Amino acid sequence: MCEQCDKQNDINEMPKTYDPSTVEDRIYREWEQNGYFHSEPNPDKPPYCIVIPPPNVTAQLHIGHALDNTLQDILIRYKRMSGFETLWLPGTDHASIATEVKVVQKLAEQGITKKDIGHDKFMEYAWAWKNEYGGKIVSQLRKLGSSCDWERERFTMDEGCSRAVIKVFVDLYKKGLIYRGDRIVNWCPCCKTALSNAEVEFEEQPSNLWHVRYDAPDKSYSIICATTRPETILGDTGIAVNPNDPRYKDIVGKTVVVPIVGREIPIVADEYVEMDFGTGAVKITPSHDPNDFEVGLRCNLPQMCVFTEDGHINELGGKYAGLTTTECRKVFVDDLKACGALVKIEPYAHNVGTCYRCHTTIEPMVSKQWFVAIKSLAEPALRAVEDGRIKFVPERYVQTYYNWMRNIRDWCISRQLWWGHRIPAWYCDDCGETIVEETAPDRCPKCGGKLRQDEDVLDTWFSSGMWPFSTLGWPEKTEELKYYYPTNVLSTGYDLIFFWIARMIMFGLYAMDDIPFHTVYLHGMVRDELGRKMSKSLGNGIDPLEVIKEYGADSLRFSLTSGTSAGTDLRYIPKKVEAARNFCNKVYNASRFVMMNLGEGDIGPIDDSMLDIADKWILQRLNDVIRDVTANLDSFDLNLAVDRIYSFIWTEFCDWYIEMAKPRLYGEDEKAKANVRSVLVHVLGESLKLLHPFMPFITEDIYTRLPNSEKTIMLSAWPKINGKYSFAAEADAMDSLMDMVRQIRNIRAEMNVPPSRRAHTFVVTTLENESVCREAAPYLNKLAGASTVDVCFSREGIDRNAVSVVSKIGEACIPMNELIDIAKELERLEKERKRWEGEVARANGKLSNQGFMAKAPEKVVEEERAKLANAQEMLEKLNARIRDMQA
Repeated sequence: MCEQCDKQNDINEMPKTYDPSTVEDRIYREWEQNGYFHSEPNPDKPPYCIVIPPPNVTAQLHIGHALDNTLQDILIRYKRMSGFETLWLPGTDHASIATEVKVVQKLAEQGITKKDIGHDKFMEYAWAWKNEYGGKIVSQLRKLGSSCDWERERFTMDEGCSRAVIKVFVDLYKKGLIYRGDRIVNWCPCCKTALSNAEVEFEEQPSNLWHVRYDAPDKSYSIICATTRPETILGDTGIAVNPNDPRYKDIVGKTVVVPIVGREIPIVADEYVEMDFGTGAVKITPSHDPNDFEVGLRCNLPQMCVFTEDGHINELGGKYAGLTTTECRKVFVDDLKACGALVKIEPYAHNVGTCYRCHTTIEPMVSKQWFVAIKSLAEPALRAVEDGRIKFVPERYVQTYYNWMRNIRDWCISRQLWWGHRIPAWYCDDCGETIVEETAPDRCPKCGGKLRQDEDVLDTWFSSGMWPFSTLGWPEKTEELKYYYPTNVLSTGYDLIFFWIARMIMFGLYAMDDIPFHTVYLHGMVRDELGRKMSKSLGNGIDPLEVIKEYGADSLRFSLTSGTSAGTDLRYIPKKVEAARNFCNKVYNASRFVMMNLGEGDIGPIDDSMLDIADKWILQRLNDVIRDVTANLDSFDLNLAVDRIYSFIWTEFCDWYIEMAKPRLYGEDEKAKANVRSVLVHVLGESLKLLHPFMPFITEDIYTRLPNSEKTIMLSAWPKINGKYSFAAEADAMDSLMDMVRQIRNIRAEMNVPPSRRAHTFVVTTLENESVCREAAPYLNKLAGASTVDVCFSREGIDRNAVSVVSKIGEACIPMNELIDIAKELERLEKERKRWEGEVARANGKLSNQGFMAKAPEKVVEEERAKLANAQEMLEKLNARIRDMQA
């Protein structure tokens, strides 16, 4: 009884308007304090687990994070209410490049460089920075309503995750699947580190194609080659032609001289060269082009690296040493012109690789790096998707995955950074031995000499590729790993198929001998209102926290989910957030109305014997929306689910059923009043549950005020279809009545009938529909402005000029004089007719004026023609209306 009193107090204290700023933080704090997000292995429940795509510790919450985490939270809240033991495991990524840049910048402000303080001291600074600034995004995710199990929060460089990373590295190395060697890599001269192929973004840039002549030492022959990077000529070690090209068969094996440089290089034959492309000859720079590197290996050409790590020409570049690659290009081209070796220059746009972090142009370079021999890991990962063990939503992205995996190359995993998982390799300078172990050796096991550890760190994606199982305790055989792995869904952007998804699948199958998740649910990018990518340069970024501050988290979540299907980009439109805020207000006002009309007594169960046609209709419609929303969520059509529940609440519950309930709520029949209250509370409660995954805060605030509700909506049971409320026939009849009401309202609006004017209404129906029409009569009184309603079987006795509308259950007829004063209306219509006749005459006069037609712009003429057509149409309608009224 005390709890019921508290509920009544909640109703009485319910503010007139909903203010999310006074609700959301309080509710989230209560959820977290009560442990509602926490999960433990539970043999009595099926598990449902999602591991969060770990945001960088350097990150601030952006609109992409808001979308990604909203979608995950919807799935988690839905499954939690559906009886699953749900774990949404949160955490952050150490983000080697991004974090190191931040720390280096902070040290630079103090006049300190990495080299000044050394590796170990730098790591102290980096951990201090991480502890002070890293993880801000975690608190920001709380503002969004994310129901993560924060007690299980992980970090990719925490002790457990680090142990998993080192174990996998050592194990792969000892199986020959990780190796170290000199290979061509993608080098970022700004970040000063190697990058994997997946970390290179290509963008079309305007450039030139420089055609350069290479002469024989005695000038007896020459070959012309085209290049987009003339500065790399400094590193040329060969010219390649196709072995089947008759133009060059006599000079294969001979040499030419590199222009300006003066170095003789051989002419080699290789199938890589296309005879019909350009001159059929290609300059080969093995140290600065991945294709040239492979040709160089096949043809035994030397490698000559002429670039420094920071994008300058090194000492092998002779007089060009010290210039940046961009500066060198300009000077070198001028020198080619001067010596006559430059044949021609053609404008040429082509795709240029850029660093995914800083967007600096990538310089392919030969460098000693660590690589994963990826083919043996990729093959089982490919089969896991091909045989259906892992499903992609939308399915079309499977082809993107297949294309990447079937053409995958060895993965460069070393990075020339200090922040990250340090490579567990030690070198003995005395005997040259390399030792790779999980724990640091004291001395060289071969000669007893001193050891130094490799200073490079592993690619961030190497560690995040183990996220689904390292966060659950692997390599230990924990209860969490046994219960939650494989996880259920991986929700992320389609741009991470290469970076992350493929690597998680490969590592999961390698380490766990099982897939990491059953479903990959992909969403698109959030673009601005014009469809442009959001960027600092455009100044079109959206701060979700500012949106939440103004409109509330529920409105932001709703706007991001509505109207956008899986895998497609969406536009952030401020008006959608405003519309979502308006929906919040609609839900709140309707709920407040219901609760303000519950009376003083207890709300009992629904008395099925007292249900009228409106009650049966809303209960059937509730069953329908439960079926649809559940099916939509199960098929990952989250946008369809949210649009469906929006339509049900706004239109069917608020606009129709609440209005149909008012006569009984305000009536004298106490039993009818009590039962309609029970229906209202039941439908409202179930509707709030369906809405909860999308709008968690407002649904919690309202639901916990309802009579007989649980302590929190998030642990309440997901609605199920109630078989005893199967009223398809009654619902169809009610839909027909609603159609009739809409038509009557439209007619009254067209005839300018004031709402206060009520009209006698006849409903002509069949014997079959008589009872339905008689039951519906009170709703015509309430909703269609009827003063009285007569149900009959023919139009006999009804004014032949009566306005009529037709629906499935019958024809509604309203005598014209019941709606309007015919004499006054005719007088008004006559004035309107004269006005439109004048407009027709004016437009005709203008369009028949030769001077106007000759001088006026075509756009102005077209506007006048449109005005004439509109005036003629209005005049025709008025004449028809007058004729009908005078008949």
